[in-house]
Amino acid sequence: MLTRKKDDGLMSTLADAVSVADMVAGRSLWSDARRRFMRNKAALISLCLLMLIALACIVGPWLLPHAFDSADWDAMSQPPTWKNFHLWGTDEAGRDLLVRSLIGGRISLTVGLLATLASVSLGIVWGATAGFLGGKVDALMMRIVDMMYAIPYLLIAILLVTILGREFYLVVLVITVFSWMDMARVVRGQTLSLRSMEYVEAARAMGVSTTRIIFAHIVPNLLGVVVIYTTVTVPGVILTESVLSFLGLGIQEPMTSWGVLIQDGAKVMEVSPWILLFPAGLLSLTLYCFNFIGDGLRDALDPKER
Repeated sequence: MLTRKKDDGLMSTLADAVSVADMVAGRSLWSDARRRFMRNKAALISLCLLMLIALACIVGPWLLPHAFDSADWDAMSQPPTWKNFHLWGTDEAGRDLLVRSLIGGRISLTVGLLATLASVSLGIVWGATAGFLGGKVDALMMRIVDMMYAIPYLLIAILLVTILGREFYLVVLVITVFSWMDMARVVRGQTLSLRSMEYVEAARAMGVSTTRIIFAHIVPNLLGVVVIYTTVTVPGVILTESVLSFLGLGIQEPMTSWGVLIQDGAKVMEVSPWILLFPAGLLSLTLYCFNFIGDGLRDALDPKER
C-alpha cells in the first residue's frame, strides 16, 4: 500500500512537471506572437486576401481563355462584359484586362519579393557587421550608407537603362541597390544593443570567431525586427517598380506589370476608366494587405504586448 502511494505521488509529480513544461513551452515568444497575430482580424483577413491574390496571379492566367498578349480586334476598349469572357473589359488593343492584370501582378510580386530578399539580406549583413565591429569600421560603413542616400535612384535607373537596356533583372538590380540602406540602419541599431549581451561576451570568451558570432548569435536575435521590416519593405518595392514602369524605366511591352497597366490606363481614363481602375485597385489592395500584415506582426512580436 505504501509503495503504491509513493508511485501515485511520483506519477502526480511527473504529471505536474509535464504540465508546467507544456505551459512554459506554450508561452514561448513565437507561440505568443502567433496567438496574438491570429487574434488580429485585420492582419488575418489581409493575409488571406494576399494569398488569394498571389494564387490568382499564379494560376489565373492558365485558367482563363485569353492570352495576355492576344488582341481581339472586335472588342477594342470594351467595358467589362460576359461577351467573349472579358470580365474586366479590354484595353485599346483589344487585350483582355483581367489576364493582363494577373500577369502584371505576377511580375510585380516577383520583382517585389526578389528585390526585397536581396535588399534585406544585404542590409542584414551590412548593418550587423557595422554594429558588431564598431569603431572606424562602423563609421566608414555608415558613411557609405549616407552617400548612397544622397544619390537619386531615378538618375541611376536612367543610366542603367541607357547602358544595359530594359530587362527584368535590371529592375530588380536598381531597386535592390537603393532599398537596403534602411534595413542596414535598423539592424545596426539593434546590433549595438545586442553585442553587449552576456551570451555574446561568453562566445567571445570561448574564442568563437567574429563571423560565427554575427551569424549564429546576432542575426537570429534580429529575426523579429527583420520580419516586421520585410513586410514593410515589400509594398515599397512593389510601388517603386510600378513607378519605374509608369515612367517607362521598368517592365516594357509586350510584357506587363501593374505600373505598365496604370500608365496605359492613365492615358485613356476619361473615356475608358476601367483600364485604370482595375489594375490600380488590385495594386492598392495588395499594398494595404502588406501594410496590415506588417502592423499585425509588429504588434504580435512586440515584447511590451506580452
